[in-house]
Amino acid sequence: MINRRRFSIAAGATAVAGISTVRAQPSGKILIGQSAALTGPAAQLGLQFAQGAKLYFDQVNAQGGVERRQIELRSLDDGYEPERCIENTRKLLADDTLALFGYIGTPTSLAALPLATQAKTAFVAPFTGAMALRTPFNRYAFHVRASYQDETALIVKQLTQLGLDRIAVFYQNDAYGKAGLDGVNLALSALGRKPVALATVERNSVDVAAAVQTLRAAEPHAIVQISAYKSCAAFIRAARKAGFGGQFFNVSFVGTQALADELGKDAAGVVVSQVMPSPYSPTSAIAREFTAAVKTAGGDARANFSSMEGYLSAKVLVEGLKRAAGKGLTREAVVAGLEALGSQNYGGFTVTFSATDHVGSSFVNLSMLTGDGRVRT
Repeated sequence: MINRRRFSIAAGATAVAGISTVRAQPSGKILIGQSAALTGPAAQLGLQFAQGAKLYFDQVNAQGGVERRQIELRSLDDGYEPERCIENTRKLLADDTLALFGYIGTPTSLAALPLATQAKTAFVAPFTGAMALRTPFNRYAFHVRASYQDETALIVKQLTQLGLDRIAVFYQNDAYGKAGLDGVNLALSALGRKPVALATVERNSVDVAAAVQTLRAAEPHAIVQISAYKSCAAFIRAARKAGFGGQFFNVSFVGTQALADELGKDAAGVVVSQVMPSPYSPTSAIAREFTAAVKTAGGDARANFSSMEGYLSAKVLVEGLKRAAGKGLTREAVVAGLEALGSQNYGGFTVTFSATDHVGSSFVNLSMLTGDGRVRT
């Protein structure tokens, strides 16, 4: 077990300082655009993902780039708000971005995907497992991570195997929270059950008092949380203070490292489903590669699940760019290049794309946070 590494707000801000603002695409560069939460209550998700992606892009650039062109990741802050994301996406598309990449969240990705589709631009590795982005099939959307249905199915299976069948759901009152809730309902309905209680929190809010009261009164054995790390941490603290002694399970979007940092010693026993290999375990080749890259980079680079997802997603995108290079590196060529990947094994993590299937992985695992700064997988 490897000690979890912290990704501070200061480190994240430094990383983003190295990611340029919008301007006309420079000649000789490959411009990749991202809209993400870089400030606000969900900031660590965007900062960590961008840090991991930039780590891999920098490696590729140091080796000559793709078709002797340097990759430039251009990240714009949307604060996890759809309207700001739409504005950012329009700017990036107008600036001749070759692909959109690593958008953070369901409501923002749902707002941006129609713009990417209209512009016939690849929308690669959104940090969300919502089914609304996967069905119906969209030729321009490419998913590296598993779905929320995959994650919640494993969570419900684990809880019911433990005999914890009174399950409540705390969810964000938007497309993300409802996507996760749908997954829980689907998994429970297959067992002839349903949640014992539901409660919501607004996006970018930590006003959880009413939700705690509602769910505590239902006396659940476990609460599945489908929100961002600030609100989930606030709910866990308040629920425990109110006397709840059951289990807390979170889906991966919560941000494992961010949640652990937010909770400190109160993180003990909290479970998070994961859609990436553990960056804290040397058993997989991709984890060894990633942690070695973090060590070599030094400075602000940190290893955690979110930065691992950025790193792996960047690897997938670069493979698509390499296959597109012979076709002139156009937006259409990038789509075709990604579809041509077939099944690729990235050090133990397999991603499969084809012309008819852009859902690259269904890998899900569970991890548990400890009160002394570690993550058990």
